[in-house]
Amino acid sequence: MSPSALHRLPVRMLGDLVSPRALERIVLDAAHARNTIPERLDAATMEDILKREVFKRLQLSVPAALAKRRVSDVIEQLSKTTQERVLPSFAESGVAELEDGAKRFGLYFDWPEAQRLRGLLSVARQEEEAGKDTAMLVQEGQDLIARMERRLQEGLVSQAQDLAELQATFRRVEAMGGKDVRRLENLITQLADAQKQGTLLPAEVERARNITFKLRKQLESSVVQTLTAEGLVDAPQMAETQAEVQARVLALEQEHAARQLADLGREFGPLLHARADLDARHSKLKNQQHGGSLLPEAVDAWRAELEAARDAALGGQQTELDNIAAQIAGLPNTASVQAARVMLDVARMTLSGGGLATDELRELNATLNALTSPDLDQAAAELLLDRQRELMDVERAARDVPGADMDLAPALEAARAALARGEDVDPAKLWTLLERRMGEAAQQREDFDARADHVVNEYDTVRHLAGETTQRLGRLADSLRAQRRLGPMSADARENYAQTLAEAEAMLQEARAEYRAAQEVTSTFGADALSGLLDVFDFGGGLGTEGLGGAFGMEAAIPASASASPRPNDAWLVQGGVILEGVHDAGAVQLASLLDQASALGLRHLSAQGGALAWVAQQDAQGRWRLARAPNEASLSLNAGRWVEQG
Repeated sequence: MSPSALHRLPVRMLGDLVSPRALERIVLDAAHARNTIPERLDAATMEDILKREVFKRLQLSVPAALAKRRVSDVIEQLSKTTQERVLPSFAESGVAELEDGAKRFGLYFDWPEAQRLRGLLSVARQEEEAGKDTAMLVQEGQDLIARMERRLQEGLVSQAQDLAELQATFRRVEAMGGKDVRRLENLITQLADAQKQGTLLPAEVERARNITFKLRKQLESSVVQTLTAEGLVDAPQMAETQAEVQARVLALEQEHAARQLADLGREFGPLLHARADLDARHSKLKNQQHGGSLLPEAVDAWRAELEAARDAALGGQQTELDNIAAQIAGLPNTASVQAARVMLDVARMTLSGGGLATDELRELNATLNALTSPDLDQAAAELLLDRQRELMDVERAARDVPGADMDLAPALEAARAALARGEDVDPAKLWTLLERRMGEAAQQREDFDARADHVVNEYDTVRHLAGETTQRLGRLADSLRAQRRLGPMSADARENYAQTLAEAEAMLQEARAEYRAAQEVTSTFGADALSGLLDVFDFGGGLGTEGLGGAFGMEAAIPASASASPRPNDAWLVQGGVILEGVHDAGAVQLASLLDQASALGLRHLSAQGGALAWVAQQDAQGRWRLARAPNEASLSLNAGRWVEQG
């Protein structure tokens, strides 16, 4: 393997801690101090530079322990890639190698990175055919591929999280049956297959989420309809039930709207960056969502407006690009003009692919102003262009650092204004501000990872509980493990990590409370644990028909036709503390939540006598409880015994 690619590894792996330009300068100076150039550094020399110069520089931004760990990660990757010979040589890699690397992202043609890469590849082919140097284009292409690889890995983590939640929801609504349930099942199967293959299917995820939202609303709304139709509650109870159902439906709508709004932020990110007015309105909608007042209909209207704004922006940028092209065509064929024409072609291809070329147009306008200014000679124009490019590098780097873009916006605006007045600026000051934010973000990531480790470790102490809380915590723990393994994160991935942590820590507190309650009940009441827990139940430990026979004096033998017994009145199918089938009256809802505790204690059959009602519940092989009640045990045995026994 040629060593020419090794000097790019620190930039690629440490660019979230120190500015890429600063890392390039460190490696360049270190190479010169060793009487060589970066492209000729071998693995041993690169490791020495990492341990000395790079480690020293990192300590200006982050604690020494973190700097040491990150340098060790680079050295480990350096050793691995040297042995496996998988690191591409930027000096020798050509357009063909770049095309090979881009093939695995062909499905994601709507990504801004993919749109820019297509434009860049088109220009690189032309440049290569003309015998021109394509090293800078190839390097930018490799950087784009690295960003897409990061986006793909982050997307797979998010998709796995969505898939787990969809599967959990499907188990709740499966008993409803119907076309939507079958569609949901098919989509979940598609997503599971895609996840195994490392492929993202965002459209399928969105469709599945929309279906689950619809089904869950139907499930909640059916409660009031059933109570009204059957006249099972009085007016005060009906009002209370309606209020509870409305609150749950509103919570579902808020959850759905929040997911939709987050998706819009990712999909229209380039447009929001380009239009401060739209970004401000998007932030306002996020505030409404946090306040619990955002409805899905408002998000749908916002999507339509963003789509129209994007179409208008594409048309406007195309017109602007044509004007710039006409002016550049009349300029002398200098090196700067040639570079501008390459950028022009990349922007043109980006727009033709449906992507916005906001950054490219800004750079092209700045280049055109510098090259046509009568007050600047060639040397002054080149210096101005270099300063403008570095300011753009600072702005791009700040987008992935929490809080950095807002912190740096005034300074960047002031620097550009100074350049417009003909004054020189020092971008190093901006990099210093950004690196301070980078250091804070790196420390935050360390804290996130430590919190994730704590949640995962604590989950192991309660994972034997069978309740919905523990199941939800288990899914979150799986997500945290996957997020923990990600490298440097985008702003979206970091936000998702923080949200997952907050939810997991809340679930962990609930699981601990349930675990303590189970321990206290078991230690206090021993074999009669659930009796103490429920305060009304007298349970049998047997499984199958034996338990029911003991409770009601029924014969153990149940006719084969019992397997087809329909659910009788005053009977419920329950799982995870949630009623899947049956009327949601107060008593059934309370007992459904207590059955979740029974599962945690490993119980399968329960019976109770309280007030004027007798109750029985039995769990089936799928973990679902069949719960029934009647005025007395004889009526219960006659009306619901066979149905319950199917569990």
